[in-house]
This record gives sequence, structure tokens and C-alpha cells, in this order.
Amino acid sequence: MIVAASLMMMLAAAPSADAVGTGRKEFSKCLSAQVQPSLDKKLSIADFQAESKKACADKEAAFRAAIVASDKADKMSDAAANSDADDQISEYVDKIASEYDESSQPR
Repeated sequence: MIVAASLMMMLAAAPSADAVGTGRKEFSKCLSAQVQPSLDKKLSIADFQAESKKACADKEAAFRAAIVASDKADKMSDAAANSDADDQISEYVDKIASEYDESSQPR
């Protein structure tokens, strides 16, 4: 009985974890897809960031919603859940911007 209850709880938690993982993957893939076209256009880092934000807005929103929902399911406050989402999104944006900046430098 206890094992069945534990299994049910794990299965109930799985979809939110999957939503975060899927959101992370899709957001990261979208950001990465912006690099080469932006390099080809020789965009500045600021223009790259602006275009990436626009192009990936729907993926960012889905990732954010998944993080917030998962955090709130873990009993985090709204403020803490939104702060966590901001932090995670910023990490991906900063990483891809750094990679873009390095790739756009003359060799």
C-alpha cells in the first residue's frame, strides 16, 4: 500500500518535471538556432539578443510557465518561483549570448 502511494506520487510529479525538461530543451534549441543566421547577418550582440528574444518568446514563455508550475507544486512562493524562472532563463540567454559573442569575433 505504501509502495503504491509512493509510486502514485512519483507519477503525479513526473509530468511537471517533463514539462520543465521539454521547455528547457525547446528554449535552448530555439536560442541555438538563432546563432548562425545572426552570424551570417553580422548582427551586434545587442541585436542578436533582441532578435533571439523575439524569435524564442513562445519557447521562453512555455519554459517559464513550466518552471513556475513545478516550483509552486513544490510549495515555493510565487515570488520565489518567478525568481527561479528568471534565473534559469537568464542562464540560457547569457550562455548563448556569450557563445555568439565569441563566435562573432574576428579570428
